Amino acid sequence: MHGANASGRPFTGDFAGILLYQTLHRFGFGSAPESRALDDGLVLTDCRITNAVKCLPPQNKPSTDEVRTCNPYLAAELAGLPADGLVLALGALAHGAVLRALGLKPGACPFGHGAEHALTGGLRLIDSYHCSRYNTQTRRLTEAMFQAVFARARALLA
Repeated sequence: MHGANASGRPFTGDFAGILLYQTLHRFGFGSAPESRALDDGLVLTDCRITNAVKCLPPQNKPSTDEVRTCNPYLAAELAGLPADGLVLALGALAHGAVLRALGLKPGACPFGHGAEHALTGGLRLIDSYHCSRYNTQTRRLTEAMFQAVFARARALLA
């Protein structure tokens, strides 16, 4: 709410961003281990961060209608990826939004942490549990699990 909306960079200033930016940095996707502001000098390499929704929904939980309303924006971003591009979805909601944006049915590619899917036009999708405070505090997602997904993404891009 205060970081991403103010900075224009998703996950800036929120708990999920701590683990995300540290991991991006560790695997060479980010020039620094944190995102503080749009002018903080952080440079993303081989990486673009976007959201399934372009608003801040109540309790930070997007409704199905909000995801559908914002889906054309995601579809346009995905259309700009190279044919051999890789999408890493943080959570089932993002996974579903990516499939919808590409015109695929949800059942075509079941969500699962670490799951990999071949998509239309040569795109690939890797799933991860979302790096939310809830998922990390309950240990549904550990730092090692999260890093394994990014290590795989880096290997696929090499």
